[in-house]
Amino acid sequence: MPIHDWTRVDAGLFHDFHQSWIIALRNALNAGVLPPDYFALAEQRIQGPLPDVLTLRLSPSANQTDEAETNDTNSGKLSNGGGGLAVATAPPQTRLVLRSEAAVYAGKADRITVRHRHGDVVAVIEIVSPGNKGSRGDIRAFVEKLAELIRHGIHLLVIDLFPPGARDPQGIHNLIWDEVGEGNRERPADKPLTLASYDAGPPRVAYVEPIAVGDTLRAMPLFLKPEIYVPAPLEETYQRAWEAFPVPLKGLLER
Repeated sequence: MPIHDWTRVDAGLFHDFHQSWIIALRNALNAGVLPPDYFALAEQRIQGPLPDVLTLRLSPSANQTDEAETNDTNSGKLSNGGGGLAVATAPPQTRLVLRSEAAVYAGKADRITVRHRHGDVVAVIEIVSPGNKGSRGDIRAFVEKLAELIRHGIHLLVIDLFPPGARDPQGIHNLIWDEVGEGNRERPADKPLTLASYDAGPPRVAYVEPIAVGDTLRAMPLFLKPEIYVPAPLEETYQRAWEAFPVPLKGLLER
């Protein structure tokens, strides 16, 4: 369904919708999108920002090692049943793909893994809210914390349904990429909203899809390992959240 113009209502209404969307995303991920040894939880605290959805992996048993996993080039999935699509055989279809060559060298340093008591955090989904851009300090802290996740090897999917403003004139992705990637890139003027998926690498790669009000959300890659991802079902979960949104308030966005 078409993306609504959430700038037409106050932040509290988007917050209500945002909460429903988070749960719909979590449920969809846990209902078969994620491989069997991964699971998603909503609003769990980890070192750094409070993300909307965490994707976690149970600690492997002694007879389940990463070395046992090989790529099935016919299906693009891990042959041990772990699931996930390989970038080499099923590249994500986004308008922009940005690679950070500098990250290859940064990745040679010791990396910190943020652990959750239920498993290792491997990915974060963040739905940007107006409060994240509320002040210069708010957006600076938000961007720095998301960048820190990527530096720690945690993959990231950012959904920003609000247009750039004075504090992010080229959009939230450019601020994040300035922290962890190389350079800046102008965005299409007719596509002010952003979907951005980050493979924490090495190397670090950003898959960016500029979108606009009225567009249909596309599935975005949610990386579980470098170059291994699952498609996050943004469109169907957005629609589920919209169906649960109060009917009297829908008119504010549909007029």
